[in-house]
Amino acid sequence: MDGGGRLWILVTLLLTLAATAAAAAAATTRRRHAYAAMMYMGTPRDYEFYVAMRVMMRSLAKLNVDADLVVIASVDVPVQWVQALQEEDGVRVVTVENLKNPYENQDNFNTRFKLTLNKLYAWSLVSYDRVVMLDSDNIFLRRTDELFQCGQFCAVFINPCIFHTGLFVLQPSMDVFKNMLHELEIGRENPDGADQGFLASYFPDLLDQPMFHPPINGTKLDGTYRLPLGYQMDASYYYLKLRWSIPCGPNSVITFPSAPWLKPWYWWSWPVLPLGLSWHEQRRKNLGYGSEVPVLLIQAIMYAGIIAVTRLARPSLSKLCYNRRPEKSIMILHAMLKVAAMWSILAAYTVPFFLIPRTVHPLLGWSLYMLGVASLSSIVINVFLLPPLPVLTVLLGILGSLFVMAFPWYSDGVVRALVVFAYAFCCAPMAWASLMKVSSSLQNLLERDAFFPRLGESTQLPEFNKLY
Repeated sequence: MDGGGRLWILVTLLLTLAATAAAAAAATTRRRHAYAAMMYMGTPRDYEFYVAMRVMMRSLAKLNVDADLVVIASVDVPVQWVQALQEEDGVRVVTVENLKNPYENQDNFNTRFKLTLNKLYAWSLVSYDRVVMLDSDNIFLRRTDELFQCGQFCAVFINPCIFHTGLFVLQPSMDVFKNMLHELEIGRENPDGADQGFLASYFPDLLDQPMFHPPINGTKLDGTYRLPLGYQMDASYYYLKLRWSIPCGPNSVITFPSAPWLKPWYWWSWPVLPLGLSWHEQRRKNLGYGSEVPVLLIQAIMYAGIIAVTRLARPSLSKLCYNRRPEKSIMILHAMLKVAAMWSILAAYTVPFFLIPRTVHPLLGWSLYMLGVASLSSIVINVFLLPPLPVLTVLLGILGSLFVMAFPWYSDGVVRALVVFAYAFCCAPMAWASLMKVSSSLQNLLERDAFFPRLGESTQLPEFNKLY
């Protein structure tokens, strides 16, 4: 072999050794701590929680936390979701089998909590000294790396007597993990059948433990501790005063332990709940809305087209029906027509709500909802020859309520609630009057046989039957 060949082999070996050394270094530079969350399938809101997970993880990365980001994912999580977490968000994904929930036959068991016991896998992450376990409905206001100085188990008491499992600190241990699995097998007491009840039963004396204060020298504590409320600020505390006033601990993390349909990522959550916009602002900065924009554009074009067509079209229902039936049959048809008109108005107000992607920005969601209601209402107005203003009165009332709720200068939540109530009280008579106007308009048109002209009469529509 000549000198050039030997040199090429030497270079190849050196490059291989360098790559191996780099891979080994990367493996050994895994951080000692981790922020972890779990993800599983089987609920009607899997995609929404996936989006929330990505927003939370990206917000943590943007805070430059000194910890790995880990997602404990069940085996049935879609591959493309796992790839997005790993490749786009820099998250380490740990795939696990779903733990069987032995409490699913309890009388008070809620099926949406069936797989929440997967959270126990956090104790199996033994490559880390400490893990902060999270639910996806958290908003981080600042770095919380001092939590890694806490002991073997630390949690916040939102409820005066029961700690909350939306954020807790743990020291991974296979012995503890195996013991927890054993407790599941023997049916340890669990009030709610979920992770909350199990952990509250497993750590029953946490309420009696001292409050966590991170040591200044950075050392880790031993034992169990209560975390200050600032690490799990219940959003309901904000709604009372419209500002944060949590005196114990740094105001670090907002949590939303509310009804599932009022989580902050839903577009209708704001301005009903003022903090919904805070979550969407984090999403706008960290993840964006690229996946929903095409759907929004398609729906907006469709609604605009419907409005354009209905403005040009003439009602033609009266051309299709002739009074060849006895008067009794016509009375039945009139009643059916009234019912159809009312149900059509109701559908015009509800169908657009369910077509809008649930996790879009509230400003986009409400705008598209208004456009959708206006477009479908124009069909109802045109088909049933109704006056436009009474049909759209409720829409105008909804628009006004959004401005009332979004007003940013209320002194506190009580004043805001009273103003919203006063607005609803004033709008109720107007909504009722519009309903009566729609009903009377239908009755007048039916009495003039606008929909059912008699056989042999002209079917030419008079000018007042046009849409506008």
